[in-house]
Amino acid sequence: MSSSRNSLERWTGGSRDAQESGSTRSTKKGRAPADTGDDVAFLALTPERGRALLLVAARPAALALTVITVLVLLTLLTARSDLTGTAGAIAATWLAAHQVPLVIGTTSLGLLPLLPTGLVLWLTWRECARAVEPDSSRADLAWLAGAAVAGPLLVTAVCSAVAEDASGVVALQPPNTLAAFAWVIGLQLLAAAGGIATRTGHQLVSRLELPEWTVAAGYAARRTVLRLLAAGTVVTLLSFLLHWSRIGDTYQAAGNFAGVLGLTVLSLAYLPNVVIGALGVLFGASAHFGEASIGLFTVTGGPIPAVPVLAALPEGPAAAWWLVFLLVPAALGVLNGLDCGRTSPDQATSPWATLVSAALVSMALTLLGAIGGGVLGSFGAIGLDLPLFGLLSFGWLAIAGYVGLMFARWFVVPVGTAPAFTEAAAAPEDDDHSYFEEHGEYDEHAYDDDDPDGYYDDDPDAEYHEDDDYDEDYTDYDGPELEVEVEGELVEEDDVPAVTATGESATTAPPPDIVDAEVVDTHESDPDPDPRPYFRSR
Repeated sequence: MSSSRNSLERWTGGSRDAQESGSTRSTKKGRAPADTGDDVAFLALTPERGRALLLVAARPAALALTVITVLVLLTLLTARSDLTGTAGAIAATWLAAHQVPLVIGTTSLGLLPLLPTGLVLWLTWRECARAVEPDSSRADLAWLAGAAVAGPLLVTAVCSAVAEDASGVVALQPPNTLAAFAWVIGLQLLAAAGGIATRTGHQLVSRLELPEWTVAAGYAARRTVLRLLAAGTVVTLLSFLLHWSRIGDTYQAAGNFAGVLGLTVLSLAYLPNVVIGALGVLFGASAHFGEASIGLFTVTGGPIPAVPVLAALPEGPAAAWWLVFLLVPAALGVLNGLDCGRTSPDQATSPWATLVSAALVSMALTLLGAIGGGVLGSFGAIGLDLPLFGLLSFGWLAIAGYVGLMFARWFVVPVGTAPAFTEAAAAPEDDDHSYFEEHGEYDEHAYDDDDPDGYYDDDPDAEYHEDDDYDEDYTDYDGPELEVEVEGELVEEDDVPAVTATGESATTAPPPDIVDAEVVDTHESDPDPDPRPYFRSR
């Protein structure tokens, strides 16, 4: 694969050849082929590998830090604020983008927006997906994951030091260094793993010796997560439209255009948090805002932050028609079962792909709910009831997915039909008629005695082109070398005297005997053939 981008295929150079040769030498010596190729590749830091790793480590972090710097400067200039604490604001924004809890003055800020975090992780995801190759070794993947974490970790260390130094100028307490490193490592590793898995999903399944239906479960889970997030976004927008008049009330305290712009940007940054909360409510869980809570069954009043993004929260009491929203996760669960039924060998007694897909979706949503919640000053903890949310999401998707699986087996893909991700679909057919239909039957009369070349050519218009691109360097031949070095001197034909059979020179020599010979290759039958070809006279 030739590309101008940084790719792992160009990192190791001849490392894969070295791996194969090392494995071959170990086998010839009677030892089991050791996994020395990955060790050699892991220790060999070539210039090409260093350049590619530098791009993976530096490009996402540099781009994210540049955008953060521009936004902070625009915010301070728009608000006509002093630029004394610019460095501290940039460091705090970088840490907040990685969900590191902050303390500003006496206010704990653990509820951080998901939109900046998603953009930063998307940059790492995209860079890793661009760099990895489908045939990358484990050493290549280890280098890639380490580089994806090293760059943001270095910036985090600098930002932590800057925040501690700026604590004397702005009301920003230094963050917990271990917590900051843990959040950055965890999130960046998650993004790197996602980017790698998008390119090497099938190879990872084969290396881990997992069943083939796990691939179908992973694809179905990804589609279901996207559908659920889209459904949560639609429900949030509908709630905004129903409570449009309340949104204007939240802008009354903005004061001027800068305040309105700041509240709007803040609401957009926290919009994914609200979508995750709405999604949890759709499954039947409750979203807590300190003392207040909202759910499909009960609504508890209490103070909430006065920001436009929370104006979509409905007021109580809970209406009976709200239970209609339970059909949303049920319908998406049925679609998940249909996807698994079309792409996996699941049956009524073994719905493994459907259950695994439901578990993956439940874990992904629970992780998003955990990241999207936190403590917000005097309001307390804001977020979903995570244990209940995880159980309800798995239950809805598993039960509804089983219904979708049965529908797929009865009406869409009957039992016994080979799906796309099974070994039966990938296995070759037992009969060999397809080969002969494509290439034709073997013709024992294909050899034509009248043809001087020895073989019958059914295409008289075909001709040999000397400029055709043939691979002369054929390296897969395992037999002996047939090249013979001959020492000689090139002389003109007129200078060579004719020699008779008696050894005397003659002005005219009899024509030489023409011997019809053919080269017989015997290395297929003889385990240790003689490299010299045999000539036989006809």
